[in-house]
Amino acid sequence: MGRDYTTAFFALLGSFLVLYIVLPIFVIFLKQAFDMEMVFKTLHDPLVLESLRNSLFTSTATMVISLFFGVPLGYVLARMDFIGKSAVQAVVDVPIVIPHSVVGIMLLVTFSNRILDSYLGIIMAMLFVSAPFTINAARDGFLSVDEKLEYVARTLGASKLRAFFTVSLPLALPSIFSGAIMTWARAISEVGAILIIAYYPKTAQVLVMEYFNNYGLRASRPISVILIGMSLTIFVLLRWIIGRKGQ
Repeated sequence: MGRDYTTAFFALLGSFLVLYIVLPIFVIFLKQAFDMEMVFKTLHDPLVLESLRNSLFTSTATMVISLFFGVPLGYVLARMDFIGKSAVQAVVDVPIVIPHSVVGIMLLVTFSNRILDSYLGIIMAMLFVSAPFTINAARDGFLSVDEKLEYVARTLGASKLRAFFTVSLPLALPSIFSGAIMTWARAISEVGAILIIAYYPKTAQVLVMEYFNNYGLRASRPISVILIGMSLTIFVLLRWIIGRKGQ
């Protein structure tokens, strides 16, 4: 069989995007490696440590809330046909196309001072921009499960709810977990909406901008490196766990 020039050409084209993503990450870690003094200083900054805890807490809470409400919605979208279904699916995707600073203004106008400068406000901002990942992943996961398997479970005496928990949900879990990871990642990377709603309590992504504006690149770079390293470690670990479960 001759050489597969088409695949090689596609791989070459695709490698541009891979390199484009990897290069800035590599460069920022490389440059920071020559300034470890600032890394150690940053790691001893109570404000930085608190902001990292805030980011982890709020993004994880957002993921849990999104799973609790998003998985049932994903199941409904996968299994039911109803008037306005396409409209509901469109609404689910709307947060992806709205500028995030606008999201912050929308939420602040809607909920006013009840969410201003609070953990609730941060989580609500994160949830708005990241929930579509959970919902769409759950929907696709349930669509990949043959509905006939649920019918078989029903004929064997299982209720619809039990069939959901014993048949559909376990088979859709890999997709749901992938959506949950993307939800968490999107939540912890959110800045624009949070800046509008809740400058305090400070999250790491907001603190990076504050340090950059007030103290410059050298002060903000180590926080960026720490946040990237922490996020990538958790992201890769969760992906690895899901890969192991899927085998």
